[in-house]
Parts: sequence; structure tokens; C-alpha cells
Amino acid sequence: MSLDSISDQIKQKLQFAPPINAKIKLDFGDEGIVFIDATQNPPEISDSDDEADLTLITKLDTFKAIVAGTQDPNIAFMMGKLKIKGSMGLAMKLNAILED
Repeated sequence: MSLDSISDQIKQKLQFAPPINAKIKLDFGDEGIVFIDATQNPPEISDSDDEADLTLITKLDTFKAIVAGTQDPNIAFMMGKLKIKGSMGLAMKLNAILED
């Protein structure tokens, strides 16, 4: 699964989710960045490294497992596989969207 397919999956999940009105960055280190500007409707997804309200830092494989439903994001966070910078409340909203 590439960054493009992850971007497509996120775009599909955000279509049916309540608006979150925030900027979110998914930082996969050397594997790349996915930036979600959900202050717009529809949300704009890019690979820019802009300022975000929430940044999730993880490996691409861990995030793939979270989106696929085989990795619980809460467990990944507790195990140190997922780091959060920014609003924990926003992270919980995103968690609910990704789990659906």
C-alpha cells in the first residue's frame, strides 16, 4: 500500500464523517507525509509539510494496519508505535473516523 492509496482511503472515510475542521499531518518519517486540510469541504489531501493542529508520527506499516483494522490505534499509542503531537481530542475524533 502506497501513500497514494492511504490518501484515497482517508478521503473515502472523510466523505462520510462529520466535519473535523482541522489540519492533520501524518508523518511516516522517511516514507513520506500525508497532510489533510479538513478546514475545507471536501478536505484537501496533499504531501505538504505544513503546520497542523494534530500530527501523528508512526511507521507506514503501523498506519496501514490501523486503517485495515488489524491494529488498535490506542494499543499502538500505548506501545510507542504511534506518537501524537497536538490535540488529543482531535486524535480521538480521527481515531473514530479511521476505525469505521
